[in-house]
Amino acid sequence: MQSRGSGACWAASLQLHILLCYCCCLSFTLALAGPRTQLPVPQNQRIHLYNLEQVLSWDPVPISNLKSPVLYSVEYHYTTNNWMKETHCTRIAEPVCNFTAANQPHFQPHFNVTLRVRAERGALVSDWVVMPWFQQYLNATIGPPLDVVVTPLNDSLGIRFKPPFNVDSGKFKYYVHYWKDEGKPMVQGPFPDSAIHLKDFDSPGNYCLQVQAELTANYVKPPRRGLLSPISCHKIYAKALTKVQQTLIIISVFFTSLFFLVLGCYFVAQKFQGPIKHVFQSPPGIPPQIKEYLSDPDEPILEALDKKSSPEDRWDSLSVVISCPEEDQTIQCHLSTIIQITPN
Repeated sequence: MQSRGSGACWAASLQLHILLCYCCCLSFTLALAGPRTQLPVPQNQRIHLYNLEQVLSWDPVPISNLKSPVLYSVEYHYTTNNWMKETHCTRIAEPVCNFTAANQPHFQPHFNVTLRVRAERGALVSDWVVMPWFQQYLNATIGPPLDVVVTPLNDSLGIRFKPPFNVDSGKFKYYVHYWKDEGKPMVQGPFPDSAIHLKDFDSPGNYCLQVQAELTANYVKPPRRGLLSPISCHKIYAKALTKVQQTLIIISVFFTSLFFLVLGCYFVAQKFQGPIKHVFQSPPGIPPQIKEYLSDPDEPILEALDKKSSPEDRWDSLSVVISCPEEDQTIQCHLSTIIQITPN
C-alpha cells in the first residue's frame, strides 16, 4: 500500500517538473520575442502624388532616452507580387521616402501600388503599417501647363506652353478659360496641341485667361483635368484689314470721289455756263466770200456773192465788223456796213 502511494507521488512530481520546464522555455521564448515588438508604429502616413512626383512621408516615432537613432524601412508590392524592399528607403533616418527619380515615376503609372513602412532600432522593430493602394495617373494631382506665353494679335490671341509632364501611355488635351474685363468666363477646347490660336474676340478690349490640361488614357475613366495656370491678362486691338479688304476700300473711295467730282463739275458748269462758254468758245470766223472781197476790193461784192451763192441763199443784210488794236488810233476800230440785198 505504501509502495503504491509512493509511485503516485513520484509520477505527480515528474509531471510538475515537466510543466515547470515548459513554462521556463515559454518564458524564455517570450523574453526573446517580446522586445522586438516594443517600438510604436509610424503614425500619420501620407503619400504625395503630383504630376510624376511620388513621395511617402510619416511622423517620426516618439522614443525617449534614445541611445541610438530610430530607422525606417519601406516596402512595396503590385497587385499580384510579393513585398519587395525599396533599396534607397531601407533603414533610413529621415521619415520620408522619395520615389521620384530624374523626373520619371518609380512605379508604372497604371499599376496599383501598395506601400508599407515600419520603424527599427537595433534589434527592436515596430509592426508594419500598410497604406491603401494608389495609381499614379488615377490619384495624382495634375499641375497646370508650364511656361505659358500669350501673344496679343489683331482680334485674336496666340498661346504657347509646355505640358505639365511627359506622358508615354496617355496624352494631354487643353482648355482655355477666358473672360473680358469683368465679364462672364468662357471656355474653349479641347485643343490637341500646346500651340493655340483663339480668334474672333470683341476688340478692342482687355482679356484675361487661364490654361488647363486634361489627361486622357485608356485606363483612366473619365479623363482627369488638372490645375489652372496663373491668370494672364492682355489687351486686344481692333482687327487689321486684309489686303483684299484694303484694295476694295481704296477702289470704293476712288470711285466715290470720282462720282462727287463729276457731280460737282456738272453743277459748276450749269451755274457758270455763260462765263465758261465765253472762255472756251472760239471767236467767230470771217466767211470765205468776205475774205476774198477784202483781199480784192475792186471786185463788186454783190456780184461775187451772187456767183458763189446757191439760189436758196439770200441775205437781208450783211454786217462787217473789224476789231483793231487799241494802240492803233488811225483806223476806226468798228466798221459797220449794212448792205441791202434785193432779189434779182
